[in-house]
Amino acid sequence: MAEARVGGVARLLGFAGLAPAVAATILIALGELDAAIVSVAYALLILSFLGGTWWGFAMHAPRHQAMLAIVAVIPSLVAMALGAGVLMTQGSGWSLVAIGVALILTLAVDRWLVARGFAPAGWMALRIPLSLGLGAVTIVAGALIGQAIGHP
Repeated sequence: MAEARVGGVARLLGFAGLAPAVAATILIALGELDAAIVSVAYALLILSFLGGTWWGFAMHAPRHQAMLAIVAVIPSLVAMALGAGVLMTQGSGWSLVAIGVALILTLAVDRWLVARGFAPAGWMALRIPLSLGLGAVTIVAGALIGQAIGHP
């Protein structure tokens, strides 16, 4: 049986997945502040998606399945809490910054998954630029919103 690897199509689709966030951030920079809705929604969607990916790893795990399943639901719970935070702060820039930081922090779990053999070969080569990229773009969107509305 061949070793599982991150394929070229998955890599291409992963990087293409940065486009909505980049486009929304460009629109925010151009003064279209309503694009913040896209930034928030997309970043929270991807955060939940990562949890779903981890869930898939858990379901194929020959050991530690319960622990992996618990870890896998955390991104969706964090996304829900951060989404509520967006509503409570009426979309301040800090909300997007917090979401961006959460996206970057997912790398710790990805690294743990690789170290324990749960993720395919090439996982970190994909996850590092995607998590850092989306996290950074989301943080920049938050900073731009904060600057535009006169507070973070």
